[in-house]
Amino acid sequence: MNPNPQATAAAADAPPRSHPRAFEPITLVLTIVLSVLGALIGIVLITTLGVSPNTAVIGALVAMLIGRIPVGVLTRMRSQHRQNLVQSAISGSTFAAANSLLTPIAVPFALGRNDLVWPMLGGAVIGLAVDSWVLYRVFDSTLLPATGSWPAGIAAAETIKAGDTGGRKAAILGAGAVVGFVGALFKLPTSAAGVGFLGNIWALAMFGIGLTVGQYAPDFGFDLGAHHVPHGLMIGAGLVALTQALLLMRTRKGGADRAEGTGPAEDADGGRTVQAPQLRRGLLEGMGLFLCGAVVVAIAGGVVGGLSLPALVGWVLLAGVAAIVHQLIVGLAAMHSGWFPAFAVTLIFLIIGLVLHIPTVPLALLVGYTASTGPAFADLGYDFKAGWLLRRDAAPWRPFEIEGRRQQYLAQLVGFGVALVVVAVAWKTFFSDGKVPPVAEVYVTTIKTGLEPGTMTTMLLWAIPGALVQLIGGPSRQMGVLLATGLLVATPQAGWMVLGALVIRQLYTVWRRRGIADPRARKESDEQAENELSLVGAGLVAGSSLNDVGQLTKAL
Repeated sequence: MNPNPQATAAAADAPPRSHPRAFEPITLVLTIVLSVLGALIGIVLITTLGVSPNTAVIGALVAMLIGRIPVGVLTRMRSQHRQNLVQSAISGSTFAAANSLLTPIAVPFALGRNDLVWPMLGGAVIGLAVDSWVLYRVFDSTLLPATGSWPAGIAAAETIKAGDTGGRKAAILGAGAVVGFVGALFKLPTSAAGVGFLGNIWALAMFGIGLTVGQYAPDFGFDLGAHHVPHGLMIGAGLVALTQALLLMRTRKGGADRAEGTGPAEDADGGRTVQAPQLRRGLLEGMGLFLCGAVVVAIAGGVVGGLSLPALVGWVLLAGVAAIVHQLIVGLAAMHSGWFPAFAVTLIFLIIGLVLHIPTVPLALLVGYTASTGPAFADLGYDFKAGWLLRRDAAPWRPFEIEGRRQQYLAQLVGFGVALVVVAVAWKTFFSDGKVPPVAEVYVTTIKTGLEPGTMTTMLLWAIPGALVQLIGGPSRQMGVLLATGLLVATPQAGWMVLGALVIRQLYTVWRRRGIADPRARKESDEQAENELSLVGAGLVAGSSLNDVGQLTKAL
């Protein structure tokens, strides 16, 4: 999945191609219109069905259709890169509106503190802004590599490429999309099967095991969620994952952190555009900005007047740490599995706050601020993955990739701005009609009822196996985080979908290499099998995403 070294070498002396700009008139107008649509879809579905769909495929399809209109400037939208900018903006707008803005402000509203809605919205905007900035800074590092799975990103990229080129690949992708859409209509989590064709086998195996155990454990009389087993596993796995991330921030001597050239030598070193020093700076900047955001929330929300100075300092530190840990765990889970346990990880910090006896209002603001991070971080990773796949044959590759990523980031900022306006205008109408995100009500109920005795002890005990699994798997597999994610999500039949896809993947790979004795030919056969199955997986994810967006009619 590295950039094409032959294309890079052949055009090493060619002038850099100019990447389309996010603020070109036709792109900007289409971005704003579709971002409004994405934000509305997001807040309607999060308040009625409790889900926020990935609208990237919808954005890509609309941009492709507009590009086929033979009218002057509209034909500019035939560019894959402009379509990528538009799909980045609409998906960013959807997740920002639903998860990063509306859900956080619903927490103080559900608590009966309408006066804290606007201060919480300000804090959520800071969380969203820092969230996206950190991902922009650290994407394609050893922690969050472009070569990672990022399943929704693959689906968006393959949809755009299929619409442009057609042929056999388009047929495979289209067939997968039809199967994904029809399966989702019958309540089957076909996106889980699609993920099984795309990600790291070890990580997905743990994800599938977690999903399966989480589904069937209640049938044997043991409710894992009620006993906070998945939360304990995530605490242990998350702490080890955080330590592994810190270790990846070290500067390594030699080629992996070699300089900024282009060409085949760079690919031999892994072709990373973000090296260890940049990763370190990005995460440290994020931590500092999250702490500053926590101070703003504390002042605007009145926390300053309700806590002693030591307690206030502790609250700010906990809020800052919770924000960055939340975004990293959600991002890692999304990269490997295409699913992110944002609700469950936020609930972990809520439980920690209850154990520390944080008062009700400061705790509600802590939960809202934490919830504002993570989903947009993961979504931007999907979009950058899509752009990386579309740009990987450019020559020279590095400057085109870096500029394209910057334009995607700018397009997403437009989507975020639109989402903020939509939420600021619409929240009162939705909340007045009783349309509050279900997860926010769960947070508030937990805050009011408190914890059963021994909850934290149980979680800490289960943190031990979670830490061990994560340690054994290492940072590249994230086995502990994915096991806990599967247990937390526990979507019916999703485990069988993931595990079944992994079995098919292995059987197809073995079948395709039958009779091939030469090691090099076997390797080429395995790579071709992976490419073909990736198209199937991308189609399944795309079809499932289309069905999710189609749920809008049900919600209305």
